[in-house]
Formats: sequence, C-alpha cells, structure tokens
Amino acid sequence: MAFHYKRVLLIGATSGIGAAMADKLILEGAKVIAVGRRQERLDAFVQKHGSEKASSVRFDVNDRAGMDAFVEGIVSNYPDLDCVVLNSGKQSLFRLSKPAEVDLDAFHEEMNTNFSRLVDLSMKFLPHLLQKPFPTALVVTGTNLAIIPAVLMPAYSASKAALNAFVMCLRRQNQGSNTKIIEIWPPLVQTELHDYMGPEVGRAMGMPVAEFIEKTWAQLTAGSEHVIVGGFGSEEAYRGMVKQRSDTFEAVSGMLLKNFGSKV
Repeated sequence: MAFHYKRVLLIGATSGIGAAMADKLILEGAKVIAVGRRQERLDAFVQKHGSEKASSVRFDVNDRAGMDAFVEGIVSNYPDLDCVVLNSGKQSLFRLSKPAEVDLDAFHEEMNTNFSRLVDLSMKFLPHLLQKPFPTALVVTGTNLAIIPAVLMPAYSASKAALNAFVMCLRRQNQGSNTKIIEIWPPLVQTELHDYMGPEVGRAMGMPVAEFIEKTWAQLTAGSEHVIVGGFGSEEAYRGMVKQRSDTFEAVSGMLLKNFGSKV
C-alpha cells in the first residue's frame, strides 16, 4: 500500500519531526505546503526542493484572529489539497511542587498551542476535506505521553492526552467518510522540541529523527490510522494496553451513538 495523498499541507514544518516529514513526503512524490513561523526556514525549504514540489505560508497557529483567512487562502490556492498534517507544538518543564512559581500564562499557552489550536484547525479544514470527491486525510501528531504522562511535563502531557481523546472521537464520528483521521505517536525523538534542556542535551536524547520518520512511514503506507513508534517498557505490553483502551472506547462509542447519535 502507498501513501496516496499528493498535496499535503504540513503545519509545524520548520524543525524537528515536521521538517523531516516534509522532506520525506517530497521524496516520496507529494507536493508539500510548509507552514511555520520562521520565514527564513520556509524559504530554505522551498529553495531546497524547488517551487514545483514545495511552497510555503508563514502562519502562527496561535493567531486565532487570522486563522479563517489562513484556511481560506490555503483551500482557495490549492484546490487539490488532499491531506492536512497538524504537527505544531511546544514542550516545557513545570515544577508543580512549587506552585507559587508556576507560570500559569506559559502553562495555558502550551495547552492552547498543543491542543486548542489543533482543534480549531481540524474543525476549519475538515469541511473542505470531507467534501472532496477523492480520498483525503487529516493527520495529527500526538505522543506516547498521551496515556503515560511525563511527570515534569504536565502541560505537554495533559495537552496531548486531550488531543488524543479529541482525535478518537473525531475519527469515530466521521467513520465511513472519505476523510481518514490519522494520529501519530512519536517516542522521545532528537529534535529542537527539547532545547529548553539545552541544545547539547535535548537534541541528543531519544530516537534519531530519520529513524523515526522511516518507522512512521512504514506504518502510514500500511494504512494505519494510529501510528505508534516505540512505547514504554515491553512494547508488546504497551501496545496491548493501547488496544484494550481502544476496544473499550469502541464499545462505549457504539452504545452512545446508538442511543444519542440522532441528537448530535
């Protein structure tokens, strides 16, 4: 099976997993619209791959006032858009044992960046994807920390747990549509996301990004809707826990949709 989507919007494409995935998509034959905040990196991406395969739009996902114009610009300029990848995010440490020192503005900004703004973008792009006369996809980058939180990263862990719950509901409610809802769970990957620990430390921890992309690509092309790379402890036990949770969700979803689906 192949990755069938040919015009991909990748939000959060200027570093780390997003930048590596953008390169991989183009290598595999897709045309990529890269989105991020850093214009110089967007320009470098287009120059690297050429304007026939790569284009870019500068946008900050936290710009709610400009989001409608951003979405309308994308769907108008790229009518062949068939895949939207939401990859933007941030991660910080919060010492909850010293609550008076917790920067609540920073905490909520991280929650909004990783969760609320991705909900906004999903809801704004999904109508355009659903009405296409061809298969489309919405891809969201989560994390294995969605169900096993990192004790020193409560905002990041909570935001990704919320994102996973949202994606599971989104996928189930749109089951049978022409839009596939895909979630990717990376392990710890060597990227700029962890620069708050110091670049020498943060970028040396975890799986090399190239290895992660290849393992992710293998699952994407196999048709997986939930791409899981790595895990905690025994990978078999971890995947079993994820499956049991998914099976329980499906059972509860069936009951709720049967009894209350007509009210939605």
